Amino acid sequence: KRPKKKKKPQLKLLKKREVKAVWVVLSEDGIEFYKKKTDHSPKGMIPLKGATLISPCQDFGKRTLVFRITTDKKQDHFFQASHVEEREFWVKDIKRAITCLQGGKRFARKSTRRSIRLPETVNLVELYTLMRDQDDGVKELKLEQQNRVFNHCFTGATVVDWLISKDKARNRPEALMLATGLLNEGFLQPAGDLAKEGAESAEQTAFLDETMALYYFADSGFFCEGYSSDEDVIVKEEFRGNIIKQGCLLKQGHKRKNWKVRKFILRDDPAYLHYYEPSKGDDPLGSIHLRGSVVTAVEYVPDAKKHDIDGNLFEIITSDEVHYFFQAATGEERKDWIKAIQAVSKSGK
Repeated sequence: KRPKKKKKPQLKLLKKREVKAVWVVLSEDGIEFYKKKTDHSPKGMIPLKGATLISPCQDFGKRTLVFRITTDKKQDHFFQASHVEEREFWVKDIKRAITCLQGGKRFARKSTRRSIRLPETVNLVELYTLMRDQDDGVKELKLEQQNRVFNHCFTGATVVDWLISKDKARNRPEALMLATGLLNEGFLQPAGDLAKEGAESAEQTAFLDETMALYYFADSGFFCEGYSSDEDVIVKEEFRGNIIKQGCLLKQGHKRKNWKVRKFILRDDPAYLHYYEPSKGDDPLGSIHLRGSVVTAVEYVPDAKKHDIDGNLFEIITSDEVHYFFQAATGEERKDWIKAIQAVSKSGK
């Protein structure tokens, strides 16, 4: 009997020409990825037997949230996490799976119930749903620790207090057992160094009933800003959205009104269009907040000479009445960019 597969948070699958947000499943012998969480059939599968993992991977410049899996047949697959903690979480489990396969063993997450003697009557899914309740659940906060700001998180002591206050546990040891179950099953994730040390302790996963141990919900909007213990990474909120579209366009400058080729990356939730020097690293030259903006095809640009720039033009007018002008390579490409930007400007925050 094959062990139950564990569906985990979204990652971004990076390819040379496109970036797609995918739902990823780590099974005993490979990584399956789905177009969306509700799909029953995977879009693809990466075998882990004989595979190697590199993290962080420098193939995409300074992008430290990327890791690479190279299969036994020397095929490279790139994934990008949304923050450092999520990358570490994935890398740890995938490396464990590869090690198990090398030793001829089956990779499977430890049974939470057996390892911590969790009663069969406890429903962790139901408990997690109650904890996520907007009114009566565990409140997500912005907490600062070691020169870092952790958004959408809470302390271990807060979780234990909540479990007791809601009559889910009679005392702190019992509440700690439930919290450890939630951590083992991936419902809760460690955010700071202290919580991660507990989660990665040699004997078994430990949830910490402490005010300095930080955790977050697996499907929340958690992100960290500031200095990280293993590298300098700043993950600003505007970079958290899924990448919807990317490519090169001509953009008109605001001061000199000259046109230059820029690489553009469109993200949703929050809705931003960042533009970059095509040949340089990951630091953007600027960003356009798209929430409430208007994008339309135009036949000419007021400040441009017709013989200099003509055809496939479009304009973005932001909610602050700032005008941006662009030129796509083809009419079809212009239509695709307009459609994508319009969708993001309506749905993204």
